[in-house]
Amino acid sequence: MVTPSPRLAPSILAADFTRLGEQVQAAELAGASQIHIDVMDGRFVEPITMGQIVVSAVKRVTHLPLDVHLMTVDPDHLIPSFREAGADWITVHAEASPDPMRSVAAIHALGAKAGLSVKPNTPLDSIIHLLPAIDLLLIMTVEPGFGGQPLIPHTLEKVRAAASLRESQNYGFAISVDGGINISTIADAAQAGASIFVVGSAVYNTAASVAENMARLKQALEGEKA
Repeated sequence: MVTPSPRLAPSILAADFTRLGEQVQAAELAGASQIHIDVMDGRFVEPITMGQIVVSAVKRVTHLPLDVHLMTVDPDHLIPSFREAGADWITVHAEASPDPMRSVAAIHALGAKAGLSVKPNTPLDSIIHLLPAIDLLLIMTVEPGFGGQPLIPHTLEKVRAAASLRESQNYGFAISVDGGINISTIADAAQAGASIFVVGSAVYNTAASVAENMARLKQALEGEKA
């Protein structure tokens, strides 16, 4: 299997919502491959974040695919409305869906790419039967719910195991990592086998512009490939 090219997926959870359109467009101009949108329901995770209206608004200001991460209990009833709002990728949590295979099938039936996410302590073995059916495996490298957390080192072992299994079985899913990805950790995540990097506070912060932060992340990835 050919190693996928690395892709940066800025998460608007960390963006300045008073300038959301501008910040999404800045990420696109800086070379983002997709925009990551974290939907939290206050039940599966504590915070309540954004819904279909935000997805629809972001869709109007960017040409990039929208990668919608449903951190919600029983996500199936939400899938059609988020697809209608403009989601190109929809990811559900293995721990939150009563029937993850049904969720994946529902996403595919609407013409979107289907992702499955697992929390840091969820074993890969528990979802191994689902891997042939998905387009994306999103491995949480922090506990889901809040941005700005440090990466949990042992989660990269799960990335390595998933990459090895994908290679041995010739599966087609991409591996994404979400949580604590920054210039200090992105190369390690890439070396472990991830190819999509959800980056929140590493892109959207007051220390530098979106373009500067994206450039630094790319440089860190280039260092890994060198």
